[in-house]
Amino acid sequence: MAVLSSESLSSISDMVGLEGTGDNYTTPIFYSMLMKVVPPVVRSFTNVRYEGLERIPGQGPAILAGNHTSHIDPVVKIMGARRPVQYLAKAEHFEDKKFQKLMTSTGQIETVRETGGADALAKAVDVLAGGGVMGIFPEGTRSRRTEAPFLSRGKTGVARLAARFPEIPVVPMAIIGARGFLAPGSAIVNPFARVDVRVDEPISFGEWLADPQGAGLTDEDIENFTKLDQHGQRSIMKSLYRDFTDQLIENLRALGAP
Repeated sequence: MAVLSSESLSSISDMVGLEGTGDNYTTPIFYSMLMKVVPPVVRSFTNVRYEGLERIPGQGPAILAGNHTSHIDPVVKIMGARRPVQYLAKAEHFEDKKFQKLMTSTGQIETVRETGGADALAKAVDVLAGGGVMGIFPEGTRSRRTEAPFLSRGKTGVARLAARFPEIPVVPMAIIGARGFLAPGSAIVNPFARVDVRVDEPISFGEWLADPQGAGLTDEDIENFTKLDQHGQRSIMKSLYRDFTDQLIENLRALGAP
């Protein structure tokens, strides 16, 4: 597989223009304690089956990218990773008393959509820089469609994060059957419903850039990008974000995401 130099990857990261808040990320103690207790309990009364769990890194930073049709999806990812996973959660979850304490005690990241989620992405940078795991739903929110296909066009925030850390693995996770377990708008859980999770080979943004089936770029291409003005660089990066996100969504579709 073709590879880009460390200088090229550093240039790509710089062109993203995405910085953290400056805070050092650490997993909340309460979340670490939950991870020792909750996953085995949840697995004992659910019918969730995984394929390819060995592809999820056991340590170090990673981005878990999956489709989103049910409120159970974040839990399914956490169970599979067997590590604390941080999410960009909508502000309403922090305002709802049923979820507020859970959101804050596990260090989830509040996303205010009116501001474009800039603050949330900065905190996501902190998580990845600190060696944590980000769970991303490229569609941006739970699918509102009432019939299949549920998979929607992805938003490019996942690509921006991946480009900011071009050597961090992005792991595609297709979640199938989650609506049968907990349907949108319903409070009724069907613990007997089968949920299948298929995990594909991870790929970093840097690997995708060099891959002929991805962007197919060379070190010379990246060097030429750096000579452009900011407008030119933003235009190229925007195009790369869109292509990466579209391929990621198609990857999830190929894995069976409904």
